[in-house]
Amino acid sequence: MAKEVLVEVSARHVHVTREALDILFGKDYELTPKKALSQPGQFACNERVAVVGEKSSFPAVSILGPLRKEVQVELSATDARTIGVKAPVRESGDIKGSGACKLVGPAGEIEIQEGVIIAKRHIHMTTADAAKFGLSDKQVVSVKIDSPDRSLTFGDVVVRVSDSYALAMHIDTDEANAVLAPAGTMGEILD
Repeated sequence: MAKEVLVEVSARHVHVTREALDILFGKDYELTPKKALSQPGQFACNERVAVVGEKSSFPAVSILGPLRKEVQVELSATDARTIGVKAPVRESGDIKGSGACKLVGPAGEIEIQEGVIIAKRHIHMTTADAAKFGLSDKQVVSVKIDSPDRSLTFGDVVVRVSDSYALAMHIDTDEANAVLAPAGTMGEILD
């Protein structure tokens, strides 16, 4: 039985705290959901901020909701180099000692001393999915993606198991471009 998983592309985005949202958009501002994402309860917002590095900036980066406990900026390696930010490859939430940048919104700006990462490629799955595939939380696997012109196998893919997840693999835009992955691409989990 093939262990197939939908492969989704995660473009650059920002997660904010209540405090950061108040500074960037004004006191007690509420995020405006634009569209639901594949992970339950997660959504892209209408709100955008500038992400400013040492060399340049991206003027309109999407905020993803809901609010988080820490500010986190997720970029591709190309994005980080383009704006002059040093960003390590990390799992979401692992921001200690990560990159710094400035975020600019319509009401204010904040300098974050850490929080900029290149997201480690990963697969979200429920405990039932993990049991079906014979995998466990934090296990590292490889995923083979076939494409007409640039098939490849991604190593170092972290399995993340929680019953609050929906089955999907997340790669960034650099990785998607490497395999020329169209929407709806499936990958095969290799042990």
